[in-house]
Amino acid sequence: MTAVTPDLSERPERAGAVIPWVLPIDRPSEDRLRETAGLVEALGCELVFLDAMHLRRPSPSHLLSGGHLADLKTRLETEACSICIVDGALSPVQQRNLERELGVKVIDRTGLILEIFGLRARTREGQLQVELARISYERSRLVRTWTHLERQRGGRGFLSGPGETQLEADRRMLDRTMKRLRSDLEDVRRTRGLQREGRARAGTPVISLVGYTNAGKSTLFNRLAGATVLAKDMPFATLDPTIRRIDLPVIGDAALVDTVGFITDLPTHLIDAFQATLEEAVESDLLIHVRDRASESDEVQRADVLKVLAHLEEESGKPLPPLIEAWNKADAVAPDRRDGLRNAAALSEDPPAVLVSALTGEGMEDLVARIEAMLLRGTREYTLLLSPRDGRARAWLHAHGDVTAETALETGDSRLNVRLTEATRGQFAGEFPELDLI
Repeated sequence: MTAVTPDLSERPERAGAVIPWVLPIDRPSEDRLRETAGLVEALGCELVFLDAMHLRRPSPSHLLSGGHLADLKTRLETEACSICIVDGALSPVQQRNLERELGVKVIDRTGLILEIFGLRARTREGQLQVELARISYERSRLVRTWTHLERQRGGRGFLSGPGETQLEADRRMLDRTMKRLRSDLEDVRRTRGLQREGRARAGTPVISLVGYTNAGKSTLFNRLAGATVLAKDMPFATLDPTIRRIDLPVIGDAALVDTVGFITDLPTHLIDAFQATLEEAVESDLLIHVRDRASESDEVQRADVLKVLAHLEEESGKPLPPLIEAWNKADAVAPDRRDGLRNAAALSEDPPAVLVSALTGEGMEDLVARIEAMLLRGTREYTLLLSPRDGRARAWLHAHGDVTAETALETGDSRLNVRLTEATRGQFAGEFPELDLI
């Protein structure tokens, strides 16, 4: 009899998930259910069940109570789940009590996103940002970790709370770690600042893609830049920022940045941890907001993205760059609706919009034309005479401006018509003070 070799490959953990909701908030939409399922998939778990759970009166101690809690416990046991995901906000006490009652690991929405970030981070910068966010989250939940100290008393046992001495020691340790991580991220911020200054000196415009997670930013990035960054139908497929050079027909060289996706109920401390990365968006010359127009929740997602951008604007103290919208996934909507969206995009002015499909390439020429029109807005055309000795100035103008015409004169000189921004005009004047732009 032939012996059967057991499969030693590690099986994914089985997870049950619930989305609690309370009136007057509407029942979670199909899009929200798909988003939660996608987050669980991104974590690498096998999703056994996913339910929207209406809570008439949320319990302060467990969030869930009565029949809901009993039914959830029975289902987790029946389905042999090792993880329960509550797609909502849990207080530290609620999370601790649920784990005791259910007998499995409990993760709330913030913890779920952090776990995914931890899996996705590849660069040193991404890992620093995830670690800072994770420690900030864990610091607020120390009460869960030290429940075994409830029989101890800090200090002399009169006024101190349970386990206070150990809790305070842990807080100090985490505070020291957070201080070190912030210092390391400050080094990253300075490095990025120097890189931005270098691009500015070279006159290279910077274009950043922003949008809700899974809206198709990375697919659009690959289409525009001819790159091969990971683009999957999965939340947070991109975490680390990616910058590529693209060649625009009129302007020439530009830098295209793919940023981390935004999501509903993204906690503020997660945004703050990724400040070094998201600064790329704030410091850009142009933002492209990629929207999934095939999604039923498109308008809600748009509002979530604008909320995060407003937070970034407030934190940086700088106005946001000009913005255009790329209405993506035209291939996934019905033909009659596609025509309506195309007409609506053509009429949209604040912000300007273009209907595209990053997957098929539809609308790419219109998007590139709109990008260049926005980047050239605020430029002015100048004329100047250059002698044969002014070859370096001619090369500078071709590299940093938009030379629209060049005429050779009988004298041997050349007359250039060039379009420059106010910033590049000032740079030219500083580099070649002997030449006059008219």
